[in-house]
Amino acid sequence: MLAPTPLRIVHVFRAPVGGLFRHVADLAAAQAGSGHQVGIICDASTGGAYEDATLRALAPSLALGLTRIAMPRHMSPADIFAAVRVYRHVRRIAPDVIHGHGAKGGVYARLIGALPGMRGMARIYTPHGGSLHYDPASMIGRVYFSAERILEKFTDALIHVCQFEADTYRRKVGPPHCLVRIIPNGLNQDEFVPVEPRTDARDLLFLGAFRRLKGIDVLLNAIARLQSNDGMRVSASLVGQPEGRAAYEAMAEQLGVADRVTFHDPMRARDAFATARAVTVPSRAESMPYVVLEAIAAGMPIVTTNVGGIPEIFGSQANELVPAGDADALAGAIKTLLASPSDARLAAARRRDRIAEHFSVRTMEHDITATYAEVLAHKLA
Repeated sequence: MLAPTPLRIVHVFRAPVGGLFRHVADLAAAQAGSGHQVGIICDASTGGAYEDATLRALAPSLALGLTRIAMPRHMSPADIFAAVRVYRHVRRIAPDVIHGHGAKGGVYARLIGALPGMRGMARIYTPHGGSLHYDPASMIGRVYFSAERILEKFTDALIHVCQFEADTYRRKVGPPHCLVRIIPNGLNQDEFVPVEPRTDARDLLFLGAFRRLKGIDVLLNAIARLQSNDGMRVSASLVGQPEGRAAYEAMAEQLGVADRVTFHDPMRARDAFATARAVTVPSRAESMPYVVLEAIAAGMPIVTTNVGGIPEIFGSQANELVPAGDADALAGAIKTLLASPSDARLAAARRRDRIAEHFSVRTMEHDITATYAEVLAHKLA
């Protein structure tokens, strides 16, 4: 038997911020545009004005609704109440597919999909990095990876956004016993229009969360070393949610670079790109970061680390990536980029041409929805 079409699809995740949110928003919009009935369930309080505006713009296309429920960030008894509310809502809308994104969304979606009366649904999980970054030897790592192994019993398909994520899952959780697909994040065609820097543009832009994982401390130290070792007064714009930002503002003061490092609330990626002449992604760990894809598509020169799925984006140019956590190496790459802006722009154009062939929202939506259909057809057979 064939899987039903159009499909009724609900996406479950916790935080409407960052790359995971961008992925779900793009996927939901594309699936709705392809004629499917789509809904979103996410946390009620996470995110700011930018994220709220994104959800409001998306809501009219969501035939199964936009539902915001309080979801705790860390595991706690409050998860029980959140899971019950998610379950009641999912039972009422009766989707064909429940797709959990990130660790928390994956737990809710798969446990709900295992309950009586729900097992006919396709239960899909995309980790988006998340808990896979934990050290498997740590206590929290052992807890998370044991939970992942148990939850896999209620998983019909794992969809990874890059080969790195799939390999990490296999190494830390174990060989999966369900369907596995690797489907990269994608961009819209209008994102491949080059962005021109404003006349008051800074040298560098960081766009992301103010977390240790993102390597902001490495970037600030690199800027300080460029001043002390080379006499270069490199300027930077750091854009992201206010959470965690104060520590890096204090660090900029301590390093003596606060006069040329400014901090800003979230904004559209392309608006942020216009505030700088180059992008830097100094992360210690990533999966398949949208900011790298977005920057390359916009024709922005970029300095980034050799982590996660980033080498898969760069392909044969992966030798240009710098080691994670190495402020001297990052400073050297920034110095080279700023010394030859025309060469940096030419290199950026080559990267842009390459990713246009490999990373599109249309392909991402087609392949993910085809995975749903494959799972449902197997259940109906």
